[in-house]
Amino acid sequence: MSERDQLLKQIQMYEFALTDVGLYLDSHPTCKNALAYFEKYQHLHHEAMERYQALYGPIHMHGNKNSNYWTWVNNPWPWELEA
Repeated sequence: MSERDQLLKQIQMYEFALTDVGLYLDSHPTCKNALAYFEKYQHLHHEAMERYQALYGPIHMHGNKNSNYWTWVNNPWPWELEA
């Protein structure tokens, strides 16, 4: 598995964890452990997204950071398999 694929998988795992704990927090909004877990994985997710985008370009179209060019179209999209 390439580094790109590993990083994308890591991002997906963080997103799953954030969604899962977010659902829990919907019914337990003051749970300190869940809030700490959310904060930890939100930070890890942010770092992984920044790394991915620095190396491979935007992972979402709203990640475009170039005001002169739509970089979203430069590379294969995250869901496309490379040959």
